Amino acid sequence: MDKLEYTTKPNYSLYLVTDRNNKKDEEFLKIVEESILGGVTIVQLREKDTPTGKFYDIALKLKNLTSKYDIPLIINDRLDIALAIDADGVHVGQSDMPANIARKMVGEDKILGVSAATISDALTAEKHGADYIGSGAIFPTDTKEAECIDMSYLKEIINKVNIPVVAIGGLNENNINSLKDTDIKGISVVSAIMNSMDPKKSATRLKKEYDHL
Repeated sequence: MDKLEYTTKPNYSLYLVTDRNNKKDEEFLKIVEESILGGVTIVQLREKDTPTGKFYDIALKLKNLTSKYDIPLIINDRLDIALAIDADGVHVGQSDMPANIARKMVGEDKILGVSAATISDALTAEKHGADYIGSGAIFPTDTKEAECIDMSYLKEIINKVNIPVVAIGGLNENNINSLKDTDIKGISVVSAIMNSMDPKKSATRLKKEYDHL
């Protein structure tokens, strides 16, 4: 399978953002596979400090894995890596490649996600071709420096755009219920799965909590 052909819109409900944290490739891939078996619906490979050659290598291995389960693979920031491995999409932040340029580079058939913590940034992202917004941080997190936004403002962002909004930042099975009544289209998690002793079970619990919103 070269790439996914979407007959329906991507399912963002349980969105895993990876953090290898010096794990060996086999261990890292096993965690992701277990999380998919537990209910993860989309995976983003995030490698902020990894040399290009290694990034390409692990991205290719991960693409083979996610394709096996028909799970979309999104590459964080690095459009060159996304294009090189024919990833299913790319995610950019406000300090990365502008969304309109990213859309031109990846084409119309790929998923484009954009981080947006303000209504203005969210509307601009939608105008520039984003398929979804990642908004937060909902709670403090060690994996990314970002100011937290309150739930009422998150609701405003969701109501202002016509594309799915995924909640990001510090989410785990004990606080997901705070998103109740927000019409959020997904939850993005990192450590709640990547640092879990049982990634499959953690993913199952997270998905169950989300489905009960």
